[in-house]
Amino acid sequence: MYSRSMSTSERLIESTRELLWERGYVGTSPKAILERAGAGQGSMYHHFTGKQELALTAIRRTAEELRVTAEAVLTGPGTPYERIEAYLRRERDVLRGCPVGRLTMDPDIIANDDLRAPVDETLDRILELIAGIVEEGKEQGEFGPRVDGEEIAATVLATVQGGYVLARASGSPAAFDAGVRGLLSLLRS
Repeated sequence: MYSRSMSTSERLIESTRELLWERGYVGTSPKAILERAGAGQGSMYHHFTGKQELALTAIRRTAEELRVTAEAVLTGPGTPYERIEAYLRRERDVLRGCPVGRLTMDPDIIANDDLRAPVDETLDRILELIAGIVEEGKEQGEFGPRVDGEEIAATVLATVQGGYVLARASGSPAAFDAGVRGLLSLLRS
Protein backbone atom coordinates (compact mmCIF):
# COMPACT_ATOMS: atom_id res chain seq x y z
CA MET A 1 0.00 0.00 0.00
CA TYR A 2 2.85 2.40 0.81
CA SER A 3 5.96 3.04 -1.21
CA ARG A 4 8.97 0.98 -0.20
CA SER A 5 11.02 4.18 -0.38
CA MET A 6 9.05 5.37 2.65
CA SER A 7 10.79 4.40 5.88
CA THR A 8 9.29 1.68 8.03
CA SER A 9 8.49 4.13 10.83
CA GLU A 10 6.69 6.40 8.33
CA ARG A 11 4.69 3.46 6.97
CA LEU A 12 3.73 2.52 10.53
CA ILE A 13 2.61 6.07 11.33
CA GLU A 14 0.62 6.45 8.12
CA SER A 15 -0.98 3.02 8.55
CA THR A 16 -1.96 3.89 12.09
CA ARG A 17 -3.45 7.22 10.98
CA GLU A 18 -5.63 5.45 8.43
CA LEU A 19 -6.67 2.68 10.79
CA LEU A 20 -7.55 5.09 13.60
CA TRP A 21 -9.76 6.98 11.15
CA GLU A 22 -11.40 3.78 9.94
CA ARG A 23 -11.59 1.65 13.11
CA GLY A 24 -10.75 3.72 16.17
CA TYR A 25 -8.15 2.92 18.80
CA VAL A 26 -9.44 -0.44 20.01
CA GLY A 27 -10.04 -1.64 16.45
CA THR A 28 -6.50 -0.73 15.47
CA SER A 29 -4.51 -3.76 16.47
CA PRO A 30 -0.72 -3.99 16.20
CA LYS A 31 -1.23 -6.84 13.71
CA ALA A 32 -3.46 -4.68 11.49
CA ILE A 33 -0.92 -1.84 11.64
CA LEU A 34 1.92 -4.15 10.63
CA GLU A 35 -0.11 -5.69 7.82
CA ARG A 36 -1.18 -2.32 6.43
CA ALA A 37 2.37 -0.97 6.68
CA GLY A 38 3.89 -4.07 5.12
CA ALA A 39 6.25 -4.21 8.09
CA GLY A 40 7.81 -7.12 9.91
CA GLN A 41 6.71 -8.50 13.27
CA GLY A 42 9.12 -6.56 15.51
CA SER A 43 9.07 -3.30 13.53
CA MET A 44 6.61 -1.44 15.72
CA TYR A 45 8.57 -2.14 18.88
CA HIS A 46 11.84 -1.27 17.15
CA HIS A 47 10.57 2.25 16.36
CA PHE A 48 8.01 2.83 19.14
CA THR A 49 7.53 1.65 22.71
CA GLY A 50 4.15 0.23 21.74
CA LYS A 51 0.75 0.89 20.26
CA GLN A 52 0.04 3.93 22.44
CA GLU A 53 3.21 5.78 21.44
CA LEU A 54 2.62 4.97 17.77
CA ALA A 55 -1.04 6.07 18.06
CA LEU A 56 0.00 9.30 19.76
CA THR A 57 2.48 10.03 16.97
CA ALA A 58 -0.23 9.33 14.38
CA ILE A 59 -2.84 11.44 16.20
CA ARG A 60 -0.40 14.35 16.52
CA ARG A 61 0.33 14.22 12.81
CA THR A 62 -3.34 14.05 11.87
CA ALA A 63 -4.18 16.90 14.24
CA GLU A 64 -1.32 19.05 12.94
CA GLU A 65 -2.38 18.43 9.34
CA LEU A 66 -5.95 19.48 10.09
CA ARG A 67 -4.77 22.52 12.05
CA VAL A 68 -2.50 23.67 9.20
CA THR A 69 -5.28 23.19 6.63
CA ALA A 70 -7.81 25.10 8.73
CA GLU A 71 -5.35 27.92 9.50
CA ALA A 72 -4.50 28.33 5.82
CA VAL A 73 -8.16 28.83 4.93
CA LEU A 74 -9.13 30.89 7.98
CA THR A 75 -6.16 33.25 7.75
CA GLY A 76 -6.32 33.51 3.97
CA PRO A 77 -7.64 36.36 1.88
CA GLY A 78 -11.17 37.67 2.00
CA THR A 79 -13.63 39.27 4.33
CA PRO A 80 -14.41 37.54 7.62
CA TYR A 81 -17.59 36.05 6.11
CA GLU A 82 -15.68 34.84 3.03
CA ARG A 83 -13.02 33.14 5.17
CA ILE A 84 -15.65 31.34 7.24
CA GLU A 85 -17.44 30.37 4.04
CA ALA A 86 -14.15 29.08 2.57
CA TYR A 87 -13.58 26.99 5.70
CA LEU A 88 -17.08 25.53 5.55
CA ARG A 89 -16.90 24.82 1.82
CA ARG A 90 -13.31 23.57 1.65
CA GLU A 91 -12.79 20.18 0.06
CA ARG A 92 -13.44 17.31 2.48
CA ASP A 93 -14.03 13.58 2.34
CA VAL A 94 -17.46 14.11 3.87
CA LEU A 95 -18.60 10.49 3.86
CA ARG A 96 -15.44 9.39 5.61
CA GLY A 97 -15.83 11.97 8.35
CA CYS A 98 -13.29 14.14 10.10
CA PRO A 99 -10.14 12.26 11.09
CA VAL A 100 -9.87 14.35 14.26
CA GLY A 101 -13.57 14.64 15.05
CA ARG A 102 -13.97 10.87 14.80
CA LEU A 103 -11.34 10.48 17.52
CA THR A 104 -13.64 12.33 19.94
CA MET A 105 -16.10 9.45 19.65
CA ASP A 106 -13.46 6.92 20.71
CA PRO A 107 -13.79 6.31 24.47
CA ASP A 108 -10.22 5.00 24.74
CA ILE A 109 -8.80 8.18 23.26
CA ILE A 110 -11.03 10.48 25.31
CA ALA A 111 -10.13 8.60 28.51
CA ASN A 112 -6.39 8.99 27.85
CA ASP A 113 -5.11 12.52 28.50
CA ASP A 114 -2.06 12.04 26.27
CA LEU A 115 -4.02 10.74 23.28
CA ARG A 116 -6.79 13.33 23.74
CA ALA A 117 -4.45 16.35 24.04
CA PRO A 118 -3.71 16.82 20.29
CA VAL A 119 -7.42 16.50 19.53
CA ASP A 120 -8.32 19.13 22.13
CA GLU A 121 -5.54 21.47 20.98
CA THR A 122 -6.66 21.27 17.36
CA LEU A 123 -10.33 21.88 18.06
CA ASP A 124 -9.46 24.72 20.46
CA ARG A 125 -7.23 26.35 17.84
CA ILE A 126 -9.93 26.19 15.17
CA LEU A 127 -12.49 27.62 17.60
CA GLU A 128 -10.06 30.42 18.53
CA LEU A 129 -9.43 31.31 14.88
CA ILE A 130 -13.12 31.41 13.98
CA ALA A 131 -14.02 33.42 17.08
CA GLY A 132 -11.33 35.95 16.15
CA ILE A 133 -12.66 36.20 12.61
CA VAL A 134 -16.17 36.83 13.91
CA GLU A 135 -14.88 39.59 16.21
CA GLU A 136 -13.04 41.09 13.25
CA GLY A 137 -16.27 40.94 11.25
CA LYS A 138 -18.12 42.72 14.04
CA GLU A 139 -15.52 45.52 14.06
CA GLN A 140 -15.92 45.90 10.30
CA GLY A 141 -19.73 45.88 10.52
CA GLU A 142 -20.03 42.60 8.64
CA PHE A 143 -21.62 40.86 11.64
CA GLY A 144 -24.05 42.40 14.09
CA PRO A 145 -22.75 43.85 17.37
CA ARG A 146 -24.62 41.27 19.48
CA VAL A 147 -23.05 38.28 17.74
CA ASP A 148 -20.76 36.37 20.09
CA GLY A 149 -17.55 35.14 18.42
CA GLU A 150 -17.15 32.09 20.65
CA GLU A 151 -20.76 31.03 20.15
CA ILE A 152 -20.53 31.40 16.38
CA ALA A 153 -17.23 29.49 16.37
CA ALA A 154 -18.89 26.66 18.30
CA THR A 155 -21.80 26.72 15.85
CA VAL A 156 -19.47 26.56 12.84
CA LEU A 157 -17.54 23.62 14.30
CA ALA A 158 -20.76 21.88 15.38
CA THR A 159 -22.16 22.31 11.86
CA VAL A 160 -19.07 20.73 10.32
CA GLN A 161 -18.88 17.82 12.76
CA GLY A 162 -22.63 17.27 12.78
CA GLY A 163 -22.67 17.51 9.01
CA TYR A 164 -20.19 14.64 8.82
CA VAL A 165 -22.44 12.53 11.06
CA LEU A 166 -25.57 13.28 9.02
CA ALA A 167 -23.77 12.64 5.73
CA ARG A 168 -22.41 9.31 6.94
CA ALA A 169 -25.83 8.28 8.28
CA SER A 170 -27.54 9.08 4.98
CA GLY A 171 -24.72 7.89 2.76
CA SER A 172 -24.75 11.22 0.95
CA PRO A 173 -22.83 14.49 1.28
CA ALA A 174 -26.13 16.33 0.69
CA ALA A 175 -26.84 16.59 4.44
CA PHE A 176 -23.42 18.14 5.08
CA ASP A 177 -23.93 20.60 2.24
CA ALA A 178 -27.41 21.54 3.49
CA GLY A 179 -26.03 22.28 6.96
CA VAL A 180 -23.30 24.49 5.49
CA ARG A 181 -25.78 26.37 3.30
CA GLY A 182 -28.12 26.87 6.26
CA LEU A 183 -25.40 28.22 8.52
CA LEU A 184 -24.08 30.53 5.81
CA SER A 185 -27.55 31.96 5.25
CA LEU A 186 -27.86 32.64 8.97
CA LEU A 187 -24.44 34.33 9.04
CA ARG A 188 -25.39 36.54 6.09
CA SER A 189 -28.48 37.88 7.82
